[in-house]
Amino acid sequence: MKFFKTLAVGFISLGFVCSAQAIELDEATRTVPLDSSGNSVVLTPEQVKRGKRLFGASCSSCHAGGITKTNPNVGLDIDGLSLATPNRSNINGLVDYMKNPTSYDGLESIAEEHPSIASADIFPKMRSLSEEDLFAIAGHILVQPQIVSEKWGG
Repeated sequence: MKFFKTLAVGFISLGFVCSAQAIELDEATRTVPLDSSGNSVVLTPEQVKRGKRLFGASCSSCHAGGITKTNPNVGLDIDGLSLATPNRSNINGLVDYMKNPTSYDGLESIAEEHPSIASADIFPKMRSLSEEDLFAIAGHILVQPQIVSEKWGG
């Protein structure tokens, strides 16, 4: 019986160590594009953790793994985001999208179909998200390709 208790404690300890190490990303991994002018920003470990949590709570039902369940041709991978109009492969572009989403070509508002700050009356999860929250979610989206590579965005 003592063996099983020791084994269980070992697995629990290992789980805590692994989950604690998973968020400790180096500065290069936490550096993401800020805007389309080429400026970048280094996310804090807290922003990375917060972005992951908020993405999981607010976005992952449709965008788990960076895919788009309603349109698998448009994912959250860097290539897909950079080909959108306007470019969404940076923090400012993604924050703008989460406030006022548009079609991939940028010509039409899709706030009625996609959760956003503009449509918070229809999508209650968006009501409580602050500017800092949107920044953290955008950071999470941009850090993921550096962590999980081609697995992000399909």
